[in-house]
Formats: sequence, C-alpha cells, structure tokens
Amino acid sequence: MPTLIEPIVRPRRRTPAVCALVLAVALLVWIFDVHYRFFDMVIYHDAIRWWVNGGDLYAYAAPVRGELGFTYPPIAALLLMPVTVVRAATAGWVITAAGVAALAAVLAVLTTALADRHGWSRRSVVAVALPLALATEPVRQTLGLGQVNLLLFALVTLDLIVLGRAGSRWTGVGVGIAAAVKLTPGLFIGYLLVTRQWRAAGTATATAALLTGAGLLLFPAESAQYFGDLLWQTGRVGPADAVANQSLAGLLARGGGSGWWAAVAVAALLVGLYRARLAHAAGDEVTALTLTGLTANLVSPMSWTHHLVFLPVAVLVLADRALRERDPLPGIAAAAVYLLCVVSPIWLVPPGSTGAGAALARNSFVVTMVALVALLPAGPGRRVAPFIA
Repeated sequence: MPTLIEPIVRPRRRTPAVCALVLAVALLVWIFDVHYRFFDMVIYHDAIRWWVNGGDLYAYAAPVRGELGFTYPPIAALLLMPVTVVRAATAGWVITAAGVAALAAVLAVLTTALADRHGWSRRSVVAVALPLALATEPVRQTLGLGQVNLLLFALVTLDLIVLGRAGSRWTGVGVGIAAAVKLTPGLFIGYLLVTRQWRAAGTATATAALLTGAGLLLFPAESAQYFGDLLWQTGRVGPADAVANQSLAGLLARGGGSGWWAAVAVAALLVGLYRARLAHAAGDEVTALTLTGLTANLVSPMSWTHHLVFLPVAVLVLADRALRERDPLPGIAAAAVYLLCVVSPIWLVPPGSTGAGAALARNSFVVTMVALVALLPAGPGRRVAPFIA
C-alpha cells in the first residue's frame, strides 16, 4: 500500500524537489526563530566571559534578560568556553549549525531501518525528516535559544545505538558526557542498569564522575557553590508553574497539587524504566531510549519545551509501527503528536483563561508524554504490552 511520503522518497530524480523542500521549511523555521535571538546562549556566553575576567560565574545576572545567570555545572562552562572567543550572536549560529548537524546525524541513524524496509533512498528520507523535525517545538526552541539540547541528544542516541549495536567498549561515554553537562541525561545510566548493560553503565558513570571530578579539582569554589547550593534551587531558573515547564512538577504546580510531586514522579520513573526495559528486551532500542528520554522529562523538576527532544522520535516510532503493520491507529497517533509539536498549544491559551480546555492546552505536552510512556508500542514485528493492559 503506497504512503503519502513514498512518492517523495523513492525516486532519486526527485532530489532537487527534496532539497527545495528542505530549504523552504528551514527558511520558515529561521523566520520563526528570529525573535528568540539566541536568548540562552547570550547569557551563557556573557557569564563565561565575566567568569574568565575574574567575576563569580554564578553571580552573573544578564541585563535585559530577567537577570538570569549560568545554570550548568562548572565543567559545562569549561566545555563552552571556546565559543566565547567570538561574539554572542556568532556563538549562537555556531551552536545552531552544530545542532542541525547533530540532528541530521541522529535522523540518519534512526531512519535507516525504515528506509531499507521500504526500499526508499536513505538520503531522501533524511531530507524529508530533517525539515519536519526542525518545525517542531523542541527543536526550533533549542535552535532559537542557542541551547545545547540537540548536541546532548546526539551524544546519547549515537552512543547507545551506534556504539551499542557494535558492542564497542566505549559505549556509555556519550551518556557520561551528557550527564556531566546536564543532570537529566543521567537517567540513561539508570536505563543501562535496569537493562543489565553493566559495562556501558560503568563507562557512563566513570565518564560523568571523571568530568565532574575534573570540574571539582579545577574549580573547587564554583563546584561547591553549584552542587552544595544552586543545584537544589530549582526556582532559580524560573517558577515551577511557568507554562513552558512541561514536567509533572509543572503540571502539579499549575493545578495546586505540588505536594504530590515526589510520589507521582517516582511512579512515572518506575513505569518509564519498566517499559524501557521491555522495549530493550524486545530488541527495540529506539523505543527504549525514547521512553527513557520522555520519562526523564516527566520526573525532572524543570522540563522546558526545548528539553523535549525525544518527542519527535516518538512520532517516528509511531509512524514506523503504522507502516510496518498497516495499522492506522499508530499513524493517527503519530500525526496527532507531530501536530502538537508544531502547533504548540501551550502558547495559544490567553493568560487567566480557566476551564478544562485551557488546562489541557497548558499541559498538553506533559499529558502527551504521560500517554506515550504508558502506551508507546515497541518491538520489531511484535508488541510490548502497554503498562495499563
């Protein structure tokens, strides 16, 4: 049965048309992103420059940006230091280019089986998938803000899929680097443990510990300040009830039930890792990593929409299931999740709006992630039972 994308990806003579599609969508995304003006990268760039010139890294407060400051561990500042040799805007474009390249590399890996299964050109499939991914909320926010989420996303996925499948002794290094820069990817170490990938888990833990230890040795005062105090001040990066915080903590804060957060987060963690382990056992590593990534977003106290980089992967998982089984339900689900990622209804609700519809729109990403963690199908050619079955 032909699909909507099959006429695009099968014939090689359509390459110019695919390139035109890529350029057109990329231009639209760039126009959309102009108003961000690399908001976060400007803060990080100027904070690190302030630090290099003798200032306190965590005392820096960015002017005209709500007096926000640096929010990562000291080792992250060291890794980002090379971008401070250029202007902040240039640094933003450098990170953007690196992020797009990282996204393309991940898509090339994730779509290989899909392309080969249907006899499609791998390059054409990536050429279609890339602009579609660029149009989603997590990706366009990451690029517009000058964030590093796509780089960390690539470190984790390429590590556990490419190196993992090859049985490399270096499997886990990418996870460890990502966990040292941002704490949320640390859940992938938990995933490696529950799936009994002992060597990879040890490598990831050792890498994260080595980098964190290097930061402690090189910058003891900053490390003590960050891990002893700032790490626990979640409100420092913004209020928990901010609409952009699409974690369970954000949902509960907006609903007035913050006291339930620990219990709800533990339940989500157990369900997410349980289903990720089932997916891994079924041989579906892509779905396993997607479940882990979405679970990490749910249980983190703060999950801004640019952190939700595994949502577009969930679209790919659902679309692949629909094509393999000729089942319309996963296809409908894929279209619904993709539409959510493009439209981003959380921004469409007028401030002060009440009612069930407004509440659902404000929490649409977190509600979708809960549904995906519970129900996302997995396994090549067979189903892994949803948690609620």
